[in-house]
Amino acid sequence: MTNLEGKVIVITGGGQGIGLGISQAMLAAGAAILVAQRSPLPSDLANQDWVHWIEADLSQAESYAAVAEAATETFGKVDVLINNAGFMFEKTLDDMRLEDWNRMLAVNLTAPVFLSKQLLPLLRADGGGSIINIGSIEGLAANPQHAAYCASKGGVHALTRAMAVDLGKDNIRVNAIAPGWIRTELSDDYINAQQEPESAWEGLYQMHPAGRIGEPEDVGKLAVYLASDDSTFVTGQVIVVDGGRTSKLPLPF
Repeated sequence: MTNLEGKVIVITGGGQGIGLGISQAMLAAGAAILVAQRSPLPSDLANQDWVHWIEADLSQAESYAAVAEAATETFGKVDVLINNAGFMFEKTLDDMRLEDWNRMLAVNLTAPVFLSKQLLPLLRADGGGSIINIGSIEGLAANPQHAAYCASKGGVHALTRAMAVDLGKDNIRVNAIAPGWIRTELSDDYINAQQEPESAWEGLYQMHPAGRIGEPEDVGKLAVYLASDDSTFVTGQVIVVDGGRTSKLPLPF
């Protein structure tokens, strides 16, 4: 099992959904974590040793320095930054407002850029480390009414490659994980709200060669690898975790 003992992980949005799966995987591997998000952590995470939380609205520029200060005061170092926080809305281009677009980019793309910048001194002081950006298969293809979300995640993928090129000299690796359909409370509610939920679930499973949808821990396990010293020759990559969904061509029957 990969060992992250002694490593400090900063993760945005690490108390729910995919982020919670990543946080739990990091803790299981022996890391200490600082979770930055607006809402308090669920009790089963908050009550664990080596878990700290800072309230942070990542749509606001002042949050970046606040997270860096909390990491410095709590641990005195950072080994890994995981830019996981994000959100999604469905709007046609006709209906989307400029403020909708700006908020999407502020959280999904601007925050990873400038939080990474804010934490660079801590990563450099510790001899380097790993930055993991959470992208999406929607940075590679699109669902209807997701123009802003797709743009933000495509930007995350391009950002990842550029950061890897620039930060290699500092021994900082930068990679992205592009999850597909991962089971969360929100995604379950979406399927269960369809007119024929059973048929919707069956169709969803059929889209995946793996025969199932993903679980948050599927993303967490890969994040642990990218955070560890086992991946020191892996940088600038966008790694898809989607059960084969984007590899499967649809048929008309």
